[in-house]
Amino acid sequence: MFPPYITPTVASRGSQVTVEHNAVDTTAKQRYFNSMVLEIDAIGLLCPLPVLRLRKRMASLPLGTHVRLLADDPAAIVDVPHFCAEAGHRFVSMTDENGKISFLVEKR
Repeated sequence: MFPPYITPTVASRGSQVTVEHNAVDTTAKQRYFNSMVLEIDAIGLLCPLPVLRLRKRMASLPLGTHVRLLADDPAAIVDVPHFCAEAGHRFVSMTDENGKISFLVEKR
């Protein structure tokens, strides 16, 4: 019901029971998002669209989140590492299987 970084509290007043979820453990929230790998499918898109999708999706993510970009445009091999260097993100890895390229990027 609640993400693991939210600690619900139960308050009862007579026969009425309410559940509040205002307590957020920020350390747990950071660990939760760091353990996630979000995936962006840019198969079939040509330059510069794969990088534009990556940039747009990463803008609202917390620091430390990992994003996997799937692309088949050969230009992405140059574009994605360049984007990471310019934006300050960490380029973690790149794999190529049968023309489908998978990039792993960490938001910084």
